Amino acid sequence: MTSEDVLKEIKGNQVAFQDCFIADFLFLQTFPLLTIPEIPGFLPISSPAGSQLMATWIACVPSYIVVVADMETFQTNDSFRTWIRIRVPPNILTEDERHSISDVNVSRDGIFFLINGVLYIKSFTEFKRLGISENLPNSGIIGITSRKWCWINYLLKAKRRSSMAIWTENEVYLGYTFLKFVKIITTKKLKNLLNISPAATLTIHNVEYPGHPLELALLLNYCTTCRVNKTIYVVIYNEDTEQWVYQDFALDVSIDSFLTPHFIYAAMPELILRDKHRIYYCYHNFTETGVIQTPTEFGNLSRLSNNSIVHDIFMDYYGNVVVKMENNIMFYFKINIRDAIKLHLWTNSTMKSLILLNSSGQIFLIYVFENGTLYPREYPLKLESLSVNFNINEKCPYVAFHNNIFSIFYFLDKGQNLSIWTQIVYPENMGLYIVVESYGPNILQEKDQTHYEIALGYCTKTMTVTFFQNINYEAVDDYFKLQHQNTGLVLVQVRPNEYARACPIAQKVFQIAVGCDSNKFITVKGFNKKDCLQHDFFYVIEKSYLRNQTSKNLRVKYNWKKYGCPLRLDFGEKFHPLLQLYDNNGYVEDVEVNFIVWEIHGRNDYSFNNTMKKSGCLNEAQTWKSMTELNKHLTLEEAWGPENYKHCFSYAIGKPGDLNQPYEIINKSNYNHLVWPEDHSGMYVFRVKILDPNYSFCNLTTVFAIETFGMIPSPSGYLVAAFLFVLMLLFFSILVLSYFHYMRIYKQQIYEPINRYERKQKNN
Repeated sequence: MTSEDVLKEIKGNQVAFQDCFIADFLFLQTFPLLTIPEIPGFLPISSPAGSQLMATWIACVPSYIVVVADMETFQTNDSFRTWIRIRVPPNILTEDERHSISDVNVSRDGIFFLINGVLYIKSFTEFKRLGISENLPNSGIIGITSRKWCWINYLLKAKRRSSMAIWTENEVYLGYTFLKFVKIITTKKLKNLLNISPAATLTIHNVEYPGHPLELALLLNYCTTCRVNKTIYVVIYNEDTEQWVYQDFALDVSIDSFLTPHFIYAAMPELILRDKHRIYYCYHNFTETGVIQTPTEFGNLSRLSNNSIVHDIFMDYYGNVVVKMENNIMFYFKINIRDAIKLHLWTNSTMKSLILLNSSGQIFLIYVFENGTLYPREYPLKLESLSVNFNINEKCPYVAFHNNIFSIFYFLDKGQNLSIWTQIVYPENMGLYIVVESYGPNILQEKDQTHYEIALGYCTKTMTVTFFQNINYEAVDDYFKLQHQNTGLVLVQVRPNEYARACPIAQKVFQIAVGCDSNKFITVKGFNKKDCLQHDFFYVIEKSYLRNQTSKNLRVKYNWKKYGCPLRLDFGEKFHPLLQLYDNNGYVEDVEVNFIVWEIHGRNDYSFNNTMKKSGCLNEAQTWKSMTELNKHLTLEEAWGPENYKHCFSYAIGKPGDLNQPYEIINKSNYNHLVWPEDHSGMYVFRVKILDPNYSFCNLTTVFAIETFGMIPSPSGYLVAAFLFVLMLLFFSILVLSYFHYMRIYKQQIYEPINRYERKQKNN
């Protein structure tokens, strides 16, 4: 299991059994996250007395929840099947501070508490105050938030994505893992960006993460006299492009009003806002705004709930929206719907409760009792909504809405396209149609086709949409700039043009990432790390075999982990590399486009069997020699690539030259092979690079090794004769020297006994 398998959807099949259907079901299969243990002697931490419950959870692990009540703080990693209390060490907070939590947030670093404008963190090892040393203000913080919607995959051209946002009245900070914080904007800079008069008052009202995985939304207070009314504006910041975009939205409210945004799970920036009494909606990229209406009281929910005020809003991935009042009366509507209905009373008005999402994507209520305990209880929202919709006789305008979008994330590389279909079935004369909306950079083209059928009083519309790019990256002025301009993240949503609360699902949202899939890689067929002795070793390359002539031979370490097993070839055996493309799911295809190879240690004692003329060139083709001379300021690896590739098959490109030179570009079908010298063996470590600029946004490279061997050819006759002559001369010289040496010994043996006898006679 990988991180991409956190949240899966089990889709039901239609069955012909009493007109029943199997419901779709979300299933969480993540790795369990540990809760922070409760330490004896530590003290409770809570919100002020009489406060309503507040909760936070990790977006992609909804079962990991922290709930703050006015007597305790609770934590669970299994949707409160089990739970523990969060306690803090004594002598860090005063008694009043321990009961003054105004906001809470949870991340993999720990649990963050906002207490009297100061941010604290509770982790497995410590409870500490955050401030200047973490690049945060020591005081004056008014809010913290984290992402509410889970996007496991996304395309990020920047270095990192934030996990939380912190703000004061005039500054916004982004938080990253390992307690890294960065200030991204001030209201002074925002005035300049929005062309607001310096005399006007601009403060940060609220901050929230939208449905887009790389964006952050700011609600701004704007006023001049600031006595009676103020205007709420919305700006959105993209973490990838680092751009601020002002949205076409303005809401006039009283000076003391406070709005809390809740962004919808949608491709477009769509949200609902709540104050104490009403719910405001902003649909379809702020083109439709207003107040959620009710059958009476013109949308004032307080008057319909015994003068209670709005406590919280719950939204799920299916478009359900539940508004909970402080006295536990609840109202229900769906996204893109402009009126709400009152649900049946489920909990008494004095019980403190909260709506949460469990590990199966189902709604449940959490109750906190005065004795410091809590109790979870499933809430059948679907049945409750069907019940109230039945009473008012509301029906969905369409019968069925199907599609083949089985993933929420798709990658598009160069030359690829994505085709989807969606189908809507509705009663005749309803005039429904399918809406496909996209949000993000204008980097994709769309082509759609609609098929229409009518039978037995029902209409069926099927729309097929294809997303693609049609850009030629070859021989452009700035290859990397053009790539950067045409990569990014596009969010797409597919929906019917009309909804109702009785409809099962509101819309389908998915991402299209145009760019490099980091999981793609290439290999050379026939190479592995198993069919050889797995060890490192050293070998020497003679200096005359190197591209850059050196004064010494080059000693090289063969790194088995990097290079794998070398392929052993005879001198006379040519080699044609066959590249294969892989991703996380395994083999994808054989690579048929052009690529180049070079020996990474500088050897150039190899060649290619094809010439430029044989390959069909009309002008001189690019070679390693010509490209390194042209790009002397670059390394060998950077001197030649897709960014400066030009083919040789046109008189208009390149210049005439010697076409009998080796053609150094290889592809699957040109039968260009590597050939080896036959007067010596050698070890070659090659790197491969895709040369075709229209193949991939990725810089696809790999390494393979070749070891050549064979019988070394006999030298020339002159060399053999000279060698024999020297050998014979040496033999006769030794023979003559031996003759004189043995003659001297022979003479000594003859004359020495006679001399010895004569001396003996004289002595006698």
